[in-house]
Amino acid sequence: MATRQSDIVARLQQDGDRIHGGGTAFPRGGGYRAKHQMAAVGRGMMDDCLLTGARVFTGTEIVETDIAVKDGMIAALLPPGSMAPSGLKTRHLGADMLVAPGFIDIQVNGGGGVLFNEMPTVEAALTIAAAHRRFGTTSLLPTFITGPRSAMQAAALAAIEATRHPRSGVIGVHLEGPYLSTEKRGVHEARFIRPLDKADMDFLTALPGQFQPDNRVLLSVAPERVDLTDITALTKAGLILSGAHSVASYERTLAALDAGLRGFTHLYNAMPAPMGREPGIVGAALLDPTSWCGIIVDGIHVHPAMMRLALAAKPQGKMMLVTDAMSPTGTDVTSFPLYGQTIHRRDGRLVTDDGTLAGADIDMAQAVRNATSLLGLETEEALRMASLYPAQFLGLDDRLGLIAPQYRADMVLLDERMRVNGTWVAGQWQAADR
Repeated sequence: MATRQSDIVARLQQDGDRIHGGGTAFPRGGGYRAKHQMAAVGRGMMDDCLLTGARVFTGTEIVETDIAVKDGMIAALLPPGSMAPSGLKTRHLGADMLVAPGFIDIQVNGGGGVLFNEMPTVEAALTIAAAHRRFGTTSLLPTFITGPRSAMQAAALAAIEATRHPRSGVIGVHLEGPYLSTEKRGVHEARFIRPLDKADMDFLTALPGQFQPDNRVLLSVAPERVDLTDITALTKAGLILSGAHSVASYERTLAALDAGLRGFTHLYNAMPAPMGREPGIVGAALLDPTSWCGIIVDGIHVHPAMMRLALAAKPQGKMMLVTDAMSPTGTDVTSFPLYGQTIHRRDGRLVTDDGTLAGADIDMAQAVRNATSLLGLETEEALRMASLYPAQFLGLDDRLGLIAPQYRADMVLLDERMRVNGTWVAGQWQAADR
């Protein structure tokens, strides 16, 4: 695209009154918290080492093995107690620890006190990734929800730049809207919901080519709000499309799946409940064997019984954990702004004044723990839902989601209670900040 990020950001700052009803569109410079957390991304050195002593969940099973890490990749899995290959130092891990594939979160609106919609910049994307790394997430898609065209473009281009920072954890962008149902918009601002036009199509279809080959662009749409030919065109251009905030019929959703729709965003939420005569988008999502569904396992967004129903309906490997996290993750703040209104953090919920849910107050490690405690899943399956299955959804399962030779050394170190001790991103170790 000919439009430069600097031009879009300049326009966005000028459009601040239209976006927020006054003031600037986002704080210039991001403040101390953002700068401090962004700097944390670069801490540590590349660890060429042999990891030994801990159990290892490879993505398929828990085994006793040593992990040789070299040049940011998993070089080999070796018998326990092996002599370190030449050039690798041995690092002993506790026997009560578990090394697992790093978590992958495809829906992250904010973290570390920063919300991507309020601050659609490179610094914000890096801050969000740094905040979530403390909770085991080694790869994520910073998520921009429905907003003005200029802000959406700024967020996308900021994500492009963030992916170019080595070991940032940013692997693309998720645009949730604005092509959604006003009836099921949730907290999304109605005035910014719009049809997909030529200007947006031109920008979106060119977007994947501006990212690196191992990055992804995820676009959440209401299937009834986008022409089937456009779904196909966007898919052919390299975008991944997911159904969201929709009142689409069962038949329309199936047609969208045939046209290229690949998954469903926060299943059940902002979707009509399936009925006897109209299964709707939820029924189509549950019955389609090829698509993936993201789900928020906080015990608030979806009743555990409905989550278990989805797990029973979908083939194994088609349900993914997502956080839908907002700016409070990793902080003790009790409120934050969105669209000029105050979002309150209360009793594990993030809500507007009228009680509308506005994202989730959860991190990926907590989602894994909830998947075992609320859904009765085995630890291995909960970990797959946080790593291997989202990697498969993104088409990155040839490099992420497993601990295996020639995979990127993105791993999380967990204790017996599934609390994060630290992470490796492309072989770089960083302890979790307790």
